[in-house]
This record gives sequence, C-alpha cells and structure tokens, in this order.
Amino acid sequence: MTQGKSPQKSGLGTLEPGTRQRAQLPTRIADIAWTALWVLVALWAVWASVGAVRGTTAWGYCAVAWVLLAIALTMRVLVVRRRTRI
Repeated sequence: MTQGKSPQKSGLGTLEPGTRQRAQLPTRIADIAWTALWVLVALWAVWASVGAVRGTTAWGYCAVAWVLLAIALTMRVLVVRRRTRI
C-alpha cells in the first residue's frame, strides 16, 4: 500500500536575501556569541574561585573573573531589553 505523500517543507527555509530567516540571522549569531562568552567567563570565575580557596591562584584573578561575568550579564540583559522595545 503506497501513500501519496507530498513533500514537506523544512523548518529552516532558505537564507536568501529578504527572507525572514536571513533577517533573524544576525540576532541568532549574537545570541550564540553572548551565551558562549557568558559560559566561558562563568567557568573561569568558578575555576578561579576554587583555585583561590585552595591557594593555587591569586584572589585578583577571582575578582577580575567575577567582575567580567557581571559586566557580561549586564550587557546581555541590556541587549535583550533593547531588542524587545524596538
């Protein structure tokens, strides 16, 4: 028994100029970049904190990591808020 199936459209579509996916591409790339930056700085902050408690790294590295993490989070929140207002 064969069924006549019509070809189903893929969810992504093409990235031709003027398409909706093409317009969303810079935003998605920025989201991925901010997430990657936040994860790396968060891992560094935790690693520096553990090292400072153990005495293998200086407290200065720990403080700088947490400050950079706070800055990255603040910038991320501001970008998301600005994007939703527009």
